[in-house]
Amino acid sequence: MKSPLLKWAAFLFALFHVYVNVFATMSELWFSTIHFGGFVALCALSSNEKNADGVTPTLPMKILNVALAVAAVIITAYMILFEDALYAREAEFILSDYIITAVAVALAIEFTRRTTGWFMPVLILISLSYILFMGRYITGVFSFPGLSLETVLYRSYFSEEGMFGLTANISATYVFMFILFGSFLLKSGAGDFIVNFARCLAGRFTGGAGIVAVVGSGLMGSVSGSAVANTVSTGVITIPMMKRSGFPAQFSAGVVAASSTGGALMPPIMGAGAFVLASYTQIPYLHIISVSALPALLFYLTVIFFVRIEAKRLGLIADKAGDHESIWNVVKQGWHFIIPLAVLVGLLVAGYTPIRAAAVAILAVIVSSWLSPTPMKPGDIFEATVDGVRTMVSTALLLVAVGLIINVVTTTGLGNAFSLMIVEWAQGSLLISLVLVALASLILGMGLPVTASYIVLATLAAPILYDLIAQDQMIAALQATDLPASVTATINLFGGDPLVALREMPLEMRQILRQELLSPELLTGMLLSAHLIIFWLSQDSNVTPPVCLAAFAAAGIAGTRPMATGVTSWKIAKGLYLVPVLFAYSPLISGTWPERFYTFFWACIGMFAMAGLLQWRLDRPLNLITAAMLAVGAGLLMWAPLTVYHHIVGATLVCAVVFWQRRQNKLESPVQA
Repeated sequence: MKSPLLKWAAFLFALFHVYVNVFATMSELWFSTIHFGGFVALCALSSNEKNADGVTPTLPMKILNVALAVAAVIITAYMILFEDALYAREAEFILSDYIITAVAVALAIEFTRRTTGWFMPVLILISLSYILFMGRYITGVFSFPGLSLETVLYRSYFSEEGMFGLTANISATYVFMFILFGSFLLKSGAGDFIVNFARCLAGRFTGGAGIVAVVGSGLMGSVSGSAVANTVSTGVITIPMMKRSGFPAQFSAGVVAASSTGGALMPPIMGAGAFVLASYTQIPYLHIISVSALPALLFYLTVIFFVRIEAKRLGLIADKAGDHESIWNVVKQGWHFIIPLAVLVGLLVAGYTPIRAAAVAILAVIVSSWLSPTPMKPGDIFEATVDGVRTMVSTALLLVAVGLIINVVTTTGLGNAFSLMIVEWAQGSLLISLVLVALASLILGMGLPVTASYIVLATLAAPILYDLIAQDQMIAALQATDLPASVTATINLFGGDPLVALREMPLEMRQILRQELLSPELLTGMLLSAHLIIFWLSQDSNVTPPVCLAAFAAAGIAGTRPMATGVTSWKIAKGLYLVPVLFAYSPLISGTWPERFYTFFWACIGMFAMAGLLQWRLDRPLNLITAAMLAVGAGLLMWAPLTVYHHIVGATLVCAVVFWQRRQNKLESPVQA
C-alpha cells in the first residue's frame, strides 16, 4: 500500500472497524463479509503496485486485479442487500445466489493463495471436493454420502458456520484491534526501547548477545503477537549483534526465529490463535493469558539454554567490562511505553472486553507518547493505522478462508472420525495421542500458517485430548462410594466396572459424566490444557520447513540459506514440544497457583537437562554416563505425579553433571580457570 489513495482507503477501513467494534451494532455476518470484502479489495489493488523486486504488473494483470476488487465489493453488497430476500424464498437458490456464492469462495481461495501460498487453497479444494462428491468414494469412518452444490454454497456463504462465521468474526474484532494496538506501539518507538532494555538485562551473561536476542524477542512478542513481525523488528538489530559476538550466522537467525515464534505464547497479546482459542472454549481471555505466563517463560528459558550451550561450545565469554548503558537510564527514557500495557491489563482485570481494552490502550499509546521526546503526530497516527491494516491483510484473508474447512469438518463429522482414529491407534494412551497430534501438527505446519494449523487441529483433536486428560480425574471420582444415582445407573449399563465403563461408553456420555462428577474449575483447567497443547504444537508452523515464515525472515536478515535456517530454528524451538507434555501430565495449567509455581520450578531444571541432551553437551560434550544422568534427572524433574523427593534426586543428578563438567574444564585449563 504505497499510493496515497490506497493508504487513505486503508485508514478509513481501519476507522470503520474501530467504530463498529467500539460504538456501533451490526450483524456479525454483515460485519465479517465487509471485513473480508475490504481486505480482498485492498490486497487486489495493492498487487497493482511495484513489488519488492521493483516489478510492475502487466496491464492485463492490473485489469484483472481491479476486476477482483470490484467482485469483492459486489459480494459484500449482495450479502447486505439480498440476505433477507433469500430467507423470504426459504433459502431456495436462484442463479444470482449461485454466482455470488461461488465467486466468494473463489476469491477466498485465490487471495489465500496470494498471501500464504498453495497449501491452504489445495486443502480447501480437497475439503470442498470431499463434501460434494469425493466422500462417497471413501470407505471406512471417513465415508460421506455428499451434499448438493446449493447446500454447500449456502453453508459456505450465508451460514454462520462458513467463511463468515466464528473465525471471520474473531478476525474482524479481537485480532484486528490487537494488531492495530501492536502497530501503534511499535510506531511510537517501543521496539528500540525493548531491545535496549533486553541488552541491559542480559548483555553481561555468557552468550549475552544471544540472550539479548531471546529476551528482546520475548518482550516484543508480548505486544505484537506476530512471529514474522517480531523477527523483522528485533532481528535487524539482534542478528548482526549475535554475529559480531561470535555466533554463526545460521544459529543467530535460528535463535531469533525460534524466540520470535514464542511471541504468540507470551501474554498479554498472544496472536490471533489465542482469540480463536478463547472463543472456542468460552474461557475468558484474561484467564488464558494469566495461566500462559509461566509456560511462556519456560519456553524462553529453553531457548536461552540452547544459546548458553552454544556459547560454551564456541568458547564465548561474558562481556562484563563492556560499555553497557545502565538499566535505570533505559527505563527513564522509555518508561512511558509501559503505560499502554498497564492500561490494557488493568482494563482486562477490571472486566472490560478485550476489544474495548485494546481500543483504550491504542489511545493510551498516543497519549503516553506525548510524555517522550518524540510524540506521535497526526502523520505518525496515520502511518501506524495503515501499517496495522497492511499487517492484517494475510491474517484476515486466512481466517475467513479457514472457515470453509471448518464448515466441512463440522458438517461431515470429520472431527469425530479423526478422534475415533486417534483413539483406535493410541488405545487410550494420552502419551501416544500427544505424539500423534504432534505429528499431525508437524505435517500441517509444513504448509499451513499457525492460526490455520491450530484451528484445524483444535477442531479435529481437542475433544479427544480433553477426554484423555480428564480420564484420571474421572477414575478417581468414580471410586467414591457416594456417587449420584444417575452416575451409578450409567456405570451399571456397562457391567458396573468404572474402568470398563469409561473405556466403552461413547465420548458424548463421558462428557455428561464429567459435568456431574468434576468441579467447573477443574473442567475449565483441563479443557484449556487440551487446547493449549494444540495451540503450542501449532506454533511449529513458523519454524517448520518448507513454510517457515519466521525462519525465512530471519534468514533474509542473516544472509543464510532459508531451509537450513528453518531446520536450525526448529531444533532450537523444541520447547514447543516439551512444554505441552507438562500441560497434559502436570497442574501447570489446571492446578492452583502454588501448584503451578511448584511445577514451573522443577521443570526449569528439567528443561535445562533436556536442552543438554538435545545438544549432547552442557559445558562440554556429554558421554554415555552423563547423558544417562541427565535423562534420568529430567524424567524425575518433569514427571509431576512424582514426589518432591524424586524431584530433589533429579535436580541432584543434573547439578552433579554440571559440577563434574566444570571441574573437568578447570583440570584441563588451569590457566584459564
